[in-house]
Amino acid sequence: MTQITGPSVDLNHGPIEVSANRRFLQHADGAPFFWLGDTAWELFHRLTREETEVFLDKRRAQGFTVIQAVALAEFDGVRTPNRYGDLPLVDLDPTQPNEAYFQHVDWVIDLAASKGLYIGFLPTWGDKVVKNAWGDGPVIFDANNARTYGEWLARRYAGKTNLIWILGGDRPPVWRGRGESEGQYHDDYVPVWRAMAAGIDAATDGKALITYHPAGGSNNRTSLFLHNEDWLDFNMIQSGHGSGRDVAVWDDVTSDYALSPTKPTLDAEPNYEGHPVNPWPQWDPQFGYFRDHDVRKQLYRSVFAGACGVTYGHHAVWQFYDPALKPVVNHADRPWLEAIDQPGANQVIHLRQLIESKPFFTRIADPLIVASDPGMRGSHVQATRDSQGQYALIYVPNTQTVDVHMNCIQAPKARVGWFDPRTGIQSEIGLFATEGIRFFTTPETGPDWVLVLEAA
Repeated sequence: MTQITGPSVDLNHGPIEVSANRRFLQHADGAPFFWLGDTAWELFHRLTREETEVFLDKRRAQGFTVIQAVALAEFDGVRTPNRYGDLPLVDLDPTQPNEAYFQHVDWVIDLAASKGLYIGFLPTWGDKVVKNAWGDGPVIFDANNARTYGEWLARRYAGKTNLIWILGGDRPPVWRGRGESEGQYHDDYVPVWRAMAAGIDAATDGKALITYHPAGGSNNRTSLFLHNEDWLDFNMIQSGHGSGRDVAVWDDVTSDYALSPTKPTLDAEPNYEGHPVNPWPQWDPQFGYFRDHDVRKQLYRSVFAGACGVTYGHHAVWQFYDPALKPVVNHADRPWLEAIDQPGANQVIHLRQLIESKPFFTRIADPLIVASDPGMRGSHVQATRDSQGQYALIYVPNTQTVDVHMNCIQAPKARVGWFDPRTGIQSEIGLFATEGIRFFTTPETGPDWVLVLEAA
């Protein structure tokens, strides 16, 4: 048995950019970068500095590379002060940022950099832009002040190499719904986000790496609205942190993968560990919470479908639930200090290490490796491989037999083993000829495994 390991993140490799083949992310010096994110949306808003250090130390030790956090938080984030009593804006005006509040944001960004962590930085949550949507807002942005605010932020952080910019904040750029008096409405907020991106680009000479965090449901892909925007460097998907255990995120990744121009994509909000399963917020305890197996299934299958990384989340962590404070939303199953050490959070590093242990930029999705029907939803098997035939990885979500086209490996023989996504330990099965179809049955413990084939 062997333990799969990969390199740690080193900020000396420089800021993040899109790879030459437009499928992945890399550092400025060409070193591979695997996005292993965590949704810590309320990081700037809900934690003290001492608590922030505890959280970032834990996520660093667990192998995360990106912390996704919001400057102007959801659920009254512009009218509720941070833990030091500071509001982010003066008179709810985006052109009047409160220096004291953003000095704390500065400190958090610098602390993350000192620990080798990138910040997926959202200038604002989407309820500050999109009217008639859920969330407390208030709507404070238009195209003019969005550009001003974006440029101010980007000039403030122009020297920070550990920032990746994320616009959107869980809202579609084109909002469809039913108004109170006007019947159906169709509001286009693309000009507002475009203006904010223009401000960021103006302050960074166009060097900022920018994406967009979409809503879930039918609007769950950035590419549905923004793929051809020049400022959008890569796409994001929200497969849904509470909408169901086995949403077919692999289909969303495949759809993005086929688009032109070519852009990387990733699921920035899949199943959250500890999240109550729908119906929610009218939650019924019989539906329970997502657990580590639910998390692993979506993470592995989206990456194996071709994504450049993936994001983990926990329902108690994104809001930093603390019994001593008013909750952001209800139904957190435990305090955040306990939630940061849940099984799924300690297991996601194994996905990153597995991917980084193989040739990085030549990885492609290849569902045809599996000779039979790959299955649907909870039983769906997803495969990826090296375009040069050096390795193949097949995620098998349940205890079952999988049949494999052995010619996916370009060598006379393949070394085959089972990789345990709970421990990161790989057990070798043996050497096999790379011809015909061969059947492999998962170990009885599990339930999920990764079948690994490598050129011998």
